[in-house]
Amino acid sequence: MRVLVDYRPALRARTGVGEWTHQLILSLLRLKSAGDPLAGDLDLTLWTSSWRDRPEPRAVAELAGATVIDRRVPVRPLTWAWNRLRWPSVESLALRSFDIVHSTGPLLLPSRSGLRVCTIYDLDFLSHPERAWGEMRRDFPRLVRDHAARADLVVTISEHSRRQIQALLGVASDRIVVCRPGVPEWLSQAVVRPKGQSGGYILFVGTLEPRKNIQGLLAAYRMLVERDPTTPRLMLAGRVTPAAQPWVAESRLAPLAGRVEIAGYVPDDQRMALYADARLLVLPSFEEGFGLPVLEAMALGVPVVASDRGALPEVLGRTGLLVDPSDVGGLARAMESVLADAGMAARMRGDGLQRARGFDWLESARTLLGAYGRASERAHSGGRLAGGSRP
Repeated sequence: MRVLVDYRPALRARTGVGEWTHQLILSLLRLKSAGDPLAGDLDLTLWTSSWRDRPEPRAVAELAGATVIDRRVPVRPLTWAWNRLRWPSVESLALRSFDIVHSTGPLLLPSRSGLRVCTIYDLDFLSHPERAWGEMRRDFPRLVRDHAARADLVVTISEHSRRQIQALLGVASDRIVVCRPGVPEWLSQAVVRPKGQSGGYILFVGTLEPRKNIQGLLAAYRMLVERDPTTPRLMLAGRVTPAAQPWVAESRLAPLAGRVEIAGYVPDDQRMALYADARLLVLPSFEEGFGLPVLEAMALGVPVVASDRGALPEVLGRTGLLVDPSDVGGLARAMESVLADAGMAARMRGDGLQRARGFDWLESARTLLGAYGRASERAHSGGRLAGGSRP
């Protein structure tokens, strides 16, 4: 089974999509190395293309066993041609053919033959295009329905997103597979330390973008500070987008000045230290396809306050506090209750640690391989792969 997977989301600093891509590929290779029957004939190729960014040597070393095809091609012209012209085919650029071509984004890679797979993490760009930017705003809403309809398999990361894909895109349930993120690799050496009742900070992890509800978080934190000047500081850790500039400016004004720290993107080798000093994690997003920081926090014994929207209730379960992201006062009260109640915080830590054990990358990799096989059987039985080019 010759499989090409688009590795481009993991080329730069790995946010949620990049981490999902890297860890799932790593798990596929581990299954093959362990002799798992599902991965016995797996021949994995990773596709990257950028004029500027190259695969990190450490990442390439981790993914030994896969073939990396790295083409120095400008991103924007290639994306424009792929999205609008369905040209050139990935086979012509890679100089080889594949049984499966797996896009790790919502739009398919142009391919001449074989199974076509795309990955849809959430559909916020469709429901709220004003919260998106770049390709996500320009092309995804216009093209995603057609690409999902042409895909032999649509991969997603939560039951919430699966239901959205069915309802909004009309994709049949047998063409959708859920491959949830697992506990990140860097957590395997983690030592969970008891959290004290003083010091530390309130932590947010994620890209600083509109759908993460940073404005609501700052407003709720302002309430806490005005009620109690001893409230721990707020740490915002994540890539700062152009949309974040008003929030950056607000954080420099009283009463937030000196109390809100914007750390930027924090790489894996520094992530453990970031969580180690957190009194709680807060993720008040309007929409999440999964919410990886919630899983990271649970696995490290950090209490979580999260939005009751998207997939966050599915990930957090009953181990933390869920709030309406539009209710600033409710968000402030939830954070305050965790900070003030040592017993509640301790229960949330224990429950989170237990729940995090149910998220396993290897299981997701097995699920994906099984879905590849079933999709291939459907395509062959329907005559869709019986020679010739794909439409």
